[in-house]
Amino acid sequence: MSSLIYRFFIFWYICGVILLAFNLLPPWLEWANSVFLITAGIVASIYFCKQYGTAGGLTYSLIIIIVSIYVEHLGVAYSFLFGSYSYNTNFGIKIFDTPLTIGFAWLLIMGCSHELAKVITQDIGKIARPIAFILVGALIAVTMDLILDPVSFKVKQYWIWQGSGFYYDIPLSNFIGWFLLSALFHLFFILWSPPAKTRETIWPNRMSLMFGLIIFMFCLIAFTGGIAGAAILVIFLTAFWYGMYFWRRKVYVGS
Repeated sequence: MSSLIYRFFIFWYICGVILLAFNLLPPWLEWANSVFLITAGIVASIYFCKQYGTAGGLTYSLIIIIVSIYVEHLGVAYSFLFGSYSYNTNFGIKIFDTPLTIGFAWLLIMGCSHELAKVITQDIGKIARPIAFILVGALIAVTMDLILDPVSFKVKQYWIWQGSGFYYDIPLSNFIGWFLLSALFHLFFILWSPPAKTRETIWPNRMSLMFGLIIFMFCLIAFTGGIAGAAILVIFLTAFWYGMYFWRRKVYVGS
C-alpha cells in the first residue's frame, strides 16, 4: 500500500507539473492542489513510519500537522511569527482560518529536510550533531520556502502578504519564522531520538528525491511565471544541499 501511495503521488506530481507550470489548471480542478499536498504529506509520514516505527512515525507526523496548523492560525489571525498574511479559497477545508492542507505541506517539508539533514550531519560527534542537525534541517526548510513562497504569492496567489519585504515583497519575518518553526520540529525529533527500525534505503531515497521534485516543480513555475531570480537562487542552494547529502552518504557507506 505504501508504494502504491508513492506511485500515486508521482502520477499526480507529473500532472501537476504540466498543469501548473503552463497555467493549464482549470478553475473546477483547483481541488487538485489539496490532493497533491495531502498525498505528499502522507508520503512523508510513511517515510517516518518506515524509519522509526509506525507508532512513533504517526505520532511525530501528527505533532507536525497539529502544531504547524496552530502556528499558521496564529500567523493569519495575529501576524504571529511570520507576518501579516491570509489564504485564499483554493486550499480546501480550513480549520479556523488555516487550510488543513498546510499541515500536510509542513509534514512534507519536514520529511525532506529531515532526510537530508540526517545524512549531512551524521558522524560529526555526539555533542555537535544534534545542534548541526537542527540548524541544517531548518536551513534546508528555508531553502524550500525561498521558492515556495514567491511562487505561491506572486504567481499563484495561494496566499497574500499584507506587508512588504526585500525578497519578492515577502517580509523577512516569514523566513525567520520558517527557520524557527522548522528548528522546533527538528528539536522535537532530537528530544525523541528514536532508533532507526531499518537500514533499507528505498524510503530515504524516495524522500531525498521528493526534495528535488518539489524544488523542480516550483522553479519551473517560477521561470514561466516571471520570477526567474528566485528559481536561479534556489537551484544553486539545492545543488549545494544535494552535493553535501550525496558526499556525506558516500563517506558513511564507505566507512
